[in-house]
Amino acid sequence: MGDPVTISLDAMGGDYGPSVVIPAALQALASNADLKLILVGDEEILRQHLQQANREPDERLLVKHASQQVTMCELPSHALRNKKDSSMRVAINLVKEGMADACVSAGNTGALMATARFVLKMLSTVDRPAICAILPTVGGHAHMLDLGANVNASADNLFEFAVMGSVLASAIDNIDKPTVGLLNIGEEEIKGNERIKEASRMLADSELNYVGYVEGDGIYADKAMVVVCDGFNGNIALKASEGVAKMISQKIREAFSKNILTKLVALVAMPVLNSFRKTIDPRRYNGASLLGLQGIVIKSHGGADVLAFNTAINQAIIEVRNRVPERISEQLEALLAGQRNND
Repeated sequence: MGDPVTISLDAMGGDYGPSVVIPAALQALASNADLKLILVGDEEILRQHLQQANREPDERLLVKHASQQVTMCELPSHALRNKKDSSMRVAINLVKEGMADACVSAGNTGALMATARFVLKMLSTVDRPAICAILPTVGGHAHMLDLGANVNASADNLFEFAVMGSVLASAIDNIDKPTVGLLNIGEEEIKGNERIKEASRMLADSELNYVGYVEGDGIYADKAMVVVCDGFNGNIALKASEGVAKMISQKIREAFSKNILTKLVALVAMPVLNSFRKTIDPRRYNGASLLGLQGIVIKSHGGADVLAFNTAINQAIIEVRNRVPERISEQLEALLAGQRNND
């Protein structure tokens, strides 16, 4: 048992709201004896769902009322101005007030980032926040950022992303110096635009474990434990990968259901197929970190089911226990101090 951890949950966010968040919360409490959760949302609705689950609020499961809800298609600026009592805003406020150590939400990504940045503020050493997610690879997984928070990013921003991703990977994977790669159109030094080349020079001169450029196919080939890019390219790479994974699953199902012979083959191959499905199951990698903030906020996929949302809660627990924001600030400050001394 470790130190107690308190996490606020935006119980109204995402495609399914309390019907997913509450069962996931109960699972998380059952498997983490030192965990305390605060369900944020319409109190009447939340209590109804708890009654259906034969659970009452107690010292480990609190209910915090919020009268508003941010919709999935709402403009971030509108949510920020007009939804000050939304479940998302109140859940983040609890982190700001020290009532919670982290917040998890499956709500509108843009609104979540805008609200978290406004309420929690940025770390003094970070210019821009970044969204970092874990992706399955041939040998395990990789951390990739940014996945959509910054359409444009300077060389300095990419350097910051690399530091933040390295700290997160170190905390989650318990590795002192995870390898860091920069997403590019080729592995050769002459490839890429000037922004990428400048970021590469900065990373090569730093104390990070920089391994150079990584092409798109290298993301899943364990070329680097941390893959750095701007939000435009990162989001495209992520969505393209999700599309390929869905296509492969569909083609496998079609191939094994063609006739009686292929169905028999499918029965024989079922243990292998189930193992493969589990390995690449996106639900087991759910929970993107909003890095660079003075607090921990985890973005769950909007369509997350109970297993996926529970994974996001566990991601928040890991980041709290490993003091991720503090470690990002400390490492960036140390690297910047080293650069100043070299200059």
